[in-house]
Amino acid sequence: MTLTHKTRAGALIFIGTAWFLMGIIVAEALYPGYHVTQMISDLGVGSTAIIYNSAIFGFGILLIASAYLLHKAGTNRWFLILLALTGLGTAGVGIFPETIIIPHSICAITVFICGGLCAIVGYRIFPVPWSWFSPVLGIITLVAIVLLGAKIYLGLSAGGMERIIAYPLIIWAIGTGAFLMAPE
Repeated sequence: MTLTHKTRAGALIFIGTAWFLMGIIVAEALYPGYHVTQMISDLGVGSTAIIYNSAIFGFGILLIASAYLLHKAGTNRWFLILLALTGLGTAGVGIFPETIIIPHSICAITVFICGGLCAIVGYRIFPVPWSWFSPVLGIITLVAIVLLGAKIYLGLSAGGMERIIAYPLIIWAIGTGAFLMAPE
């Protein structure tokens, strides 16, 4: 099998997502007294900061690199812009922990909005059935952003609602990476 720009991009997205997800799991396990009702970014301060921040920063860099490779493969321009902005915001969350409030908030909002929109725009570039699932995951993220902003947590707490924003994007990234790696 020849590795194309598309398959390399898929591998980078998959690796970055797996790295980030494992970083969350390890940081949650090691953070003293952490509970999933807390915000995910709480993992970026204190004893788990190096684990969480390096994982999310690395994920962001790999998303940016993937956008570059997909550009070379001739992928939809809006998809690439949104993917690169998602990567930039993701890396920024790793640079600016939640204790640096304004830059962290800007980066997190960039990840969530651009990531959700990127998944929605995916309907244009992915074949069926991923072209169906991709926008659904993006819509879930965007609706959850509105609910979190309105402080409507649906009994999940702020941290739980933040996971309803983030986890569909993680699922989307794993699926997108796998799709892009598949032979044509």
